[in-house]
Amino acid sequence: MNHVKALPLTADAFAPFGDVLDCSGEADKMINQGLCGRFHDRAELDFTDGQAGISLFNAQPRSFPYTLDMMERHPDGSQAFIPMTEHSFLVIVAQDNNGVPDNLQAFITKSGQAINYHRNIWHGVCTPLASPGLFAVVDRIGSGENLQEHWFDDPVIIEP
Repeated sequence: MNHVKALPLTADAFAPFGDVLDCSGEADKMINQGLCGRFHDRAELDFTDGQAGISLFNAQPRSFPYTLDMMERHPDGSQAFIPMTEHSFLVIVAQDNNGVPDNLQAFITKSGQAINYHRNIWHGVCTPLASPGLFAVVDRIGSGENLQEHWFDDPVIIEP
């Protein structure tokens, strides 16, 4: 059985797979009478067709060691996960090797971080580490199947 160590999520490490959404650095501009920093246009939303939609997820929390037996990808659109609590969540991604996830990487978010998977990136399912597992999800709403799954013959164990 393969083992992968989950590392802290950073924008540089996650860049090949998507965008880290947070309020790090200086705000792009101040709004609301100077009382709110706007961190503008932080994610690359990318859809082949359809439109962006906002859905709400309520996922059951998971724990370590986490057994990963399936990954998925969305060939027609990016997918952003924005936690609606301060809790960390687990992010698992992989490169594509002829239609199969390869070279898995795992990250643990910190409070205030969200992620946007780029279109066609292999990733694990929504994996909160605490309850409630509430997320706003921005992704493609449109016709046709936008989901591919890969089930592993040998599960991968993700450890903190």
